Formats: sequence, C-alpha cells, structure tokens
Amino acid sequence: MGIHYDTSRPIYEQIIEYVVKKLASGKLEAGDKLPSQRNLAQELNVNPNTVQRAYREMELQGLVETKRGLGTFVTESEARIREISQELSQNIITEFVEQMRFLGYEDCEISSRLEKTLNQDQ
Repeated sequence: MGIHYDTSRPIYEQIIEYVVKKLASGKLEAGDKLPSQRNLAQELNVNPNTVQRAYREMELQGLVETKRGLGTFVTESEARIREISQELSQNIITEFVEQMRFLGYEDCEISSRLEKTLNQDQ
C-alpha cells in the first residue's frame, strides 16, 4: 500500500480514503481480507492505534466487518460498495468544480475545458 500523506488531514481519514479508492477502482472487492491492523501499521509506518481507528470508522460506515479470530474483511454488500464509489466520484467532481470556480472559471468554461480534455483522451 502506498499513501502520500497530507499533513493537513488526519492520517486515519487518509487510510479510509485509500481503501475506498481501492474499492471504487476494483482493486479491492467484496469479501476481500484486509491486512491485520499491526501489519498495515508497519507497512504504512504509522501508529497501530491510527490503523485501529481507521478500521473502526470503516466498520461504522459499513465498509468492512471484523470477524473475530479471522480478521477484517471488505463488506459483502455490492450495493454498499457501489454507493461508496458513487459518493467518492461525486466528491471528486465537486472538489474539481469548486477549485475551477476559485480560479475564476465560469461553469460554461469548466464544462468546455472538461469536454475538450475528455475528447483528447479518446
């Protein structure tokens, strides 16, 4: 796992975001086992309590479930995974539009630039 930490945000939130992105991209699937909290803490070079908090928050959000003695697993709910993916994509779009507006672009300019960029990739 690789995370480039943003010092302005709590690390546990960034760990959650990383897992959500892996879910949304299909790199993690329903039922997949996550690394143990201790292993992930070592891998990310963070305090185990930080990973524990991230896992606890993901469990509260219905992203993962902990099976006593077996570990932590991605939810089996395909609907929840789709919902999370849609939330993530909407957040990215909203952030993009807000940043473009901050730079002074009108909505029609944002749309035009986005369409031009999308067409370049084809």
